[in-house]
Amino acid sequence: MNTTTTPLLVRASDAETLTADPGGTIALLADPATTGGVITCNRSTFRAGADGAPPHFHTRASELFVVLGGSLQVLVEDRLHVLDQGDVLLVPPRVPHAFGAVPGADADVLFVFTPGMDRFDYYRLLDRVHRGEADPREIGESQARFDNHYVENALWREARTATR
Repeated sequence: MNTTTTPLLVRASDAETLTADPGGTIALLADPATTGGVITCNRSTFRAGADGAPPHFHTRASELFVVLGGSLQVLVEDRLHVLDQGDVLLVPPRVPHAFGAVPGADADVLFVFTPGMDRFDYYRLLDRVHRGEADPREIGESQARFDNHYVENALWREARTATR
């Protein structure tokens, strides 16, 4: 296991990349096993208007969004925001949030969770659901395990429906 005093280099070409979601990809970069629990990091690309995560919150970790390219629509509590290339957003624990690419624009986003969370198996589960190899109900059943607690939000539902 890595510690906070040991450097970690992850080459993009070495990252496990999940590709089953028709809306984009997820590159798994660093998790608690490789960072000593300090962070979890993944890079996601979203095709124009593609949904990312529905409204949810985490009880233990803050989530940092760094928009590397394109535009990302984000719900934070009950406010909608558009993040553009270079924008950064930090969502503390217990704050409901959701995200997806802006209609007509792709999005390339680096996500960092601190402290690190075991989330790679969650992303792999999503990939299996998209491949038809897992039941979508498993996502809801995994909320406590992956600290991904889903909530309902009418504003987000309306905003994303309007983009269709």
